[in-house]
Amino acid sequence: MSLRRRHLLALSAGASASLAFAPSAALAEAGYPVKPITVVVSYPPGGDTDAIARLLCDKLSQRLKQPVVIDNRPGAGGAIGNAWVGRAPADGYTLLFTPNPFTTAPMVLNLKAGASYDVLHGYEAIIKSAVQPLVLVAHPGTGFKSLADMTAAVRAGQAVSYASPGAGSPMHVLAEWLNSAANVKVSHVPYRGVGPSVTDVVAGHVNTAWVTLGPVKQYLAQGKLQALAIGDAQRSALMPEVPTVAEQGYKEVVVGAWNGFFAPRGTPPEVVRLLNAQLNEILKQAEVIEKLALFGATPVGGPPAVLARTNESDYEVMSRLIKRLGITAE
Repeated sequence: MSLRRRHLLALSAGASASLAFAPSAALAEAGYPVKPITVVVSYPPGGDTDAIARLLCDKLSQRLKQPVVIDNRPGAGGAIGNAWVGRAPADGYTLLFTPNPFTTAPMVLNLKAGASYDVLHGYEAIIKSAVQPLVLVAHPGTGFKSLADMTAAVRAGQAVSYASPGAGSPMHVLAEWLNSAANVKVSHVPYRGVGPSVTDVVAGHVNTAWVTLGPVKQYLAQGKLQALAIGDAQRSALMPEVPTVAEQGYKEVVVGAWNGFFAPRGTPPEVVRLLNAQLNEILKQAEVIEKLALFGATPVGGPPAVLARTNESDYEVMSRLIKRLGITAE
């Protein structure tokens, strides 16, 4: 059996164990769904978030016997689409698939009242679908092999920069937290999305970048980028050889990426339970686990409370960090 096959089977077994307690499918009111469901993705087509949403929604459509249609509504760091779903009818036919900037966008954007949304009370959590490690990568020309190499270069007077997919993103927060903890200044170069930031670090226009794993896996394998650190509390099963930031001397610096489904506040609990049960079953499928791994993602699942607690915890921790570090999207 190949190493890759053993790895995927291990992921499948782990996911099945973590989802074993997921509730069985419940009958929703009045035979829901009786018409197509729209899932808003607050980012453009082509990125990780859009690709994962399409994978899961295609499977959901097959199980519900109704079209589940992606509606891309990008802009303002995800706030435009997020706010639109928050104002949609709470009938189960408009849902949101979002990564964790959902929680932080209103903290860093200068949003008008009508364009903002209530992170903690404006939505019903459905399911935390997956997690993705944030990884610090460097252009090989830097010579960096570890965080120690990078911080030593900065302390020696070398100008070092990092790309992020946008000001106020989790990658931006993580990098500035590391700057503060290490007492160095790696300069921020914000981009409009992960794709452009990866393109420029591969080309050597910027020294390093904080990104999700999926878009850089091929470049790591080809030696065009060097992985320096993982932002999660534990090493990623998808790249276990790369140490965490915490392992390299900065124990308090931990930020990861997640994604999940929300519905407008007041969506019937029977609908939420049905969607949660169906998505839990989807996340246990070996094919889905394998495809998520291509995006550097690992399934999570569980009851809606898992996503709700993650959102609440991120809100508490990130709001303090963003205020202390003076992070804005301007």
